[in-house]
Amino acid sequence: MKDIIIIGGGIVGLATALKIKQKNGKLSVLLLEKEDKLAQHQTGNNSGVIHSGVYYKPGSLKAKNCIDGYNQLLKFCNEEGLPYELCGKVIVATDKSELPTLSMIEERGEQNGLKNLSRLTKEEVKEREPYINGIAGIHVPQTGIIDYTAVSLKYAEKFQALGGEISLDQKVNNIKENGGITTVITNKESFDTKLVVNCAGLYSDKIAKLTSEKLDLKIIPFRGEYFMIKPEKQYLIKNLVYPVPDPNFPFLGVHFTRMINGGIEAGPNAVLAFKREGYRKSLFNLVELGESLAWPGFQKVAAKYWKTGFGEMYRSFSKSAFTTALQKLLPDITESDLTPGGAGVRAQACDRNGGLIDDFLILEESNAINVCNAPSPAATSSLSIGDHVSELALKRF
Repeated sequence: MKDIIIIGGGIVGLATALKIKQKNGKLSVLLLEKEDKLAQHQTGNNSGVIHSGVYYKPGSLKAKNCIDGYNQLLKFCNEEGLPYELCGKVIVATDKSELPTLSMIEERGEQNGLKNLSRLTKEEVKEREPYINGIAGIHVPQTGIIDYTAVSLKYAEKFQALGGEISLDQKVNNIKENGGITTVITNKESFDTKLVVNCAGLYSDKIAKLTSEKLDLKIIPFRGEYFMIKPEKQYLIKNLVYPVPDPNFPFLGVHFTRMINGGIEAGPNAVLAFKREGYRKSLFNLVELGESLAWPGFQKVAAKYWKTGFGEMYRSFSKSAFTTALQKLLPDITESDLTPGGAGVRAQACDRNGGLIDDFLILEESNAINVCNAPSPAATSSLSIGDHVSELALKRF
């Protein structure tokens, strides 16, 4: 019998596990992960950006957790000797129509407590990023780069040192409650617990459904595909360069990211994945795709934004179209400068009415805490999310 079972060995599950053991070492905590390694999905397939919180609506869970998580992450890395670099990023407007949104981002950043944001003229953009095309910009000095898999493994190490347990190759198939005791049934065995904490990422809705009959959202998987810039052309980008985001789809918009382990990534696009863990176009799961297409909320999103969706899909299959999108920011980039990179899948929670849930969403049941939506900047915010979820959990003991 365990006090708490955490489902999901990504960065949020591991941070939550660590925080629970740090706050109450007497509790027995078991983390279950369905893969044979930790951090294999959203955590291990992202750009490794340390987000500053510049975009997020002041007062939102995203904003609060990002700023707090950012500070905790840097402190943790300094204490544990994990490498990171605060290289800063430039958010660039390429058209006059984007200037109001650029001003709004600057205001949000200041409201969220970011210091030393600087508005850039066209000439100042060129000083920081000589090859970038922009009429104005914002420099955000707090943004950085890191290896989130390395961070996750350090969380796991410290959690286990405090007496926490991790069991791999444990795919959760069912959860049953009987007389206040919850049984988590995996592909291998069963575990009894007083409380389940669901941090299952791309499958968080499926796990939540096992503990809640009234869940009214679905995870829609969006794949983001990247190209790498060839070494001989990496001089075109110094650090991180982002476009002004579309308010309707803040997670869209190709950008350039210098990676902590070397190389420069360009992308991503965002296309519907035909499988929840569909990191390649060829990966297909008829049942999972059918569930996405049948969800009323997704149908409403598709009906409203089908042109945007087709544009993203076209770029997925056309390298020249992808290059054209990059050239808006970086005119000198050519198709031959790009080699195929990796891909990540974003777990986007979508409600029945077609709302793409933008903020973190954590739902409580009598026997479970379900982290149902933890989009970017969840990796940056992981220790802060871990604080929040651990406090909810510890109230029950």
